[in-house]
Amino acid sequence: MKRLILPDDASAKASIIEIGRRMYDKNYCAANDGNISCKTEEGCYWVTPSGVSKGFLTEDMLIKADTDGNVLEAGGDYKISSEIQLHMTVYKNREDVNAVVHAHPPASTAFACARKPMDIPVVNEAYLNLGEVLCAPFAAPGTRELAESIIPYLKGHAAVLLANHGAVVWGSDIINAYYRLEILEYYANLLILTGNLPTPVHPLNDEEKAAIESCREKYGVKL
Repeated sequence: MKRLILPDDASAKASIIEIGRRMYDKNYCAANDGNISCKTEEGCYWVTPSGVSKGFLTEDMLIKADTDGNVLEAGGDYKISSEIQLHMTVYKNREDVNAVVHAHPPASTAFACARKPMDIPVVNEAYLNLGEVLCAPFAAPGTRELAESIIPYLKGHAAVLLANHGAVVWGSDIINAYYRLEILEYYANLLILTGNLPTPVHPLNDEEKAAIESCREKYGVKL
């Protein structure tokens, strides 16, 4: 088997910026949503910052972290993604993974809002590249609970839905991970077009709404 060559810092950063632009252009993430990480040849990780649109990333915004998500290098006042725990959980449970992408593509997120899996094999390419895509239970964004919620869905899978939130995909490199995101959204749209609608939607209950409301201060949201 050919040994995968991990990118150097410059290549990793350039790839993250390009993938962020593609995600934004395809409406996979709105405003400052989504996050991307990529493992380097040094065994460290470049990660997108919190509170920045993925369509307008620059190299100085990206943050270098170790395997525990501790910041090793950062430019300016940028803070590491609030979902760093989510990314590191994938890496620690899947040693073959070298890139993780989290986004909110509309069709896939519709299934997440219904808390329904994407497990009907209607198209060859999706089943070939993704297999079954299951939905992790609800947990508030940016929490240890969210990171831990995906652990049962990592091995033997290429993506997971996050209840009422979005999707996470991973791969052998950042292009592989991003292509899986494209396939995931294509698959979700095909399911909807063939009558497999993600209904009924599963709204947040009072406890879950309270968990989200408690995140507003952390994210600097004022209504």
